[in-house]
Amino acid sequence: MGSTDELNMNGLSIGTNGTDVQELDALVVGAGFGGVYQLKVIRDAGYKVKLVEHGSDYGGVWYWNRYPGARVDSSIPHYEFSDPALWKDWTWNQRFPGSAELRTYFAHVADKWDLRKDTQFNTFVSSATWDDATARWTVKTKAGETYRVKFLLLNTGFAAKRYIPDWKGIDSFKGTFLHPSYWPHEEPDLKGKRVAVIGTGSTGIQLAQELSEVAGQLTVFQRTPNMSLPMAQVDYELPKQALPKPDYLNLFAGRTDSFSGFSFNFIPRSTFDDTPEQRRKTYEELWSEGDFKFWLATYYDMLFTKEANREAYNFWCEKTRAKVNDPKVADILAPIEQPHAFGCKRISLENGYFEIYNKPNVSLVDISDKGTPIQSITEKGIKTTDNEYEFDFIISATGYDAITGGLRQIDIKGPSGESLSEHWKDGAKTYLGLAVSGFPNMFFTYGPQAPTALCNGPTCAELQGNWILQAMNHMKEKSLSKMDAQKESEDEYKELIWKLANASLLPSVDSWYMGTNIPGKPREPLIYLGGVPTYYKTINETAANGYTGFTLS
Repeated sequence: MGSTDELNMNGLSIGTNGTDVQELDALVVGAGFGGVYQLKVIRDAGYKVKLVEHGSDYGGVWYWNRYPGARVDSSIPHYEFSDPALWKDWTWNQRFPGSAELRTYFAHVADKWDLRKDTQFNTFVSSATWDDATARWTVKTKAGETYRVKFLLLNTGFAAKRYIPDWKGIDSFKGTFLHPSYWPHEEPDLKGKRVAVIGTGSTGIQLAQELSEVAGQLTVFQRTPNMSLPMAQVDYELPKQALPKPDYLNLFAGRTDSFSGFSFNFIPRSTFDDTPEQRRKTYEELWSEGDFKFWLATYYDMLFTKEANREAYNFWCEKTRAKVNDPKVADILAPIEQPHAFGCKRISLENGYFEIYNKPNVSLVDISDKGTPIQSITEKGIKTTDNEYEFDFIISATGYDAITGGLRQIDIKGPSGESLSEHWKDGAKTYLGLAVSGFPNMFFTYGPQAPTALCNGPTCAELQGNWILQAMNHMKEKSLSKMDAQKESEDEYKELIWKLANASLLPSVDSWYMGTNIPGKPREPLIYLGGVPTYYKTINETAANGYTGFTLS
């Protein structure tokens, strides 16, 4: 603490300009799985900590995602915390809960863990600056509040910054234009209306399924086919759940042994080890189970060799085309010629999505380069290269500046004066997907160069959250003030990220995994592709060896 400040009894100091400065051991930013877990374990360890969140309640992405059909595509009980105090008296209504039920779950977590007393909502963190003399971060919010903290813990998640393409004429549209993550809390009346959904990622698919039931005319604009898999949703007959409660402990213990942080894993043989008949039987079994099994519990070479990948795609294509009556529509949704490597763009789970195109009120427009791209938004609707469509509602399901966008929208400056945004101008650089060189005592979860989008969220929240707490405890025990990733460690780790990616088919495909959904964003693998067990082993060995790759002072 600088000598110009006076500390009062409430942990507030008066800054040089007369403003109150809240003094904390740690400030946690973001109230999704990562943030609430950190608040709980860090506070339990005796630190003075506070959580701040932009929204007005817990849930992270589930606070914002209220659009019709919004639901998680990780099955229960994978998608919850492992603390028995939370699950012993909690039951879910569905195998894949909707966003309203997930918000109710977060309220249950907040009550059981008594989180509200240390949480401040409606707070957007705008800047953070490190002061080397005091070894503290000064963090400012949009509302003008100031925190001075030893540890800055960012849990902004991978989908914190919305992306809407720079189409001409958006402001001229006379109807309602929406990004789904800003869905009105008061449901708009879409019954009988002319509705456009632009984009066929998870959000676009979920929206289209729901809106096909109510819209007078629903038009879906697709740039890239989504190789979506059957969800196989289950409505539970309460109190029955997916698993008996005594089996939960084993399931949670096994999450760290799975590539994706679930309780299932790749088959330990390659695609062509099996005969065509055996392979067909395996594919059928995985398909019928729903979930991500056909993607992440299949032959271990599926994401790594073209021939294996093509075999999986052929099966998917055959199954999908059989659901669509019009062969021309089937050609757009599931082309016989494989458009990209299967599973190297984010796979979605669908619940009757492909069948909606058999309804008279639903149509599909191909806006790929081979089709009729969007030229502009007009007063009346959407103009493509060959037509103008009239709408009452346009829903831009165009996703996010994923993985790095949420972190980069905060003006974070290290001791050199360089901002995080500048540090990442040529691409993301981290050490262990947890820290950045030149930004001491700053850690993040579910960010770049960690398993993130290929890891079940609560699994990663607990793994990374525990590691961060362990690092804080190590510094406390050794009376250290500063922990900073070394530049060499960061460079070597980036090489590893590329090496892992290049062993797979992922870099062959343009996707938000590679940053290519945002114009001007560097093309690079943003995810650690070694799987959860290897990642977990790597970060724990680093800690066990006294935090190799970090400078401690």
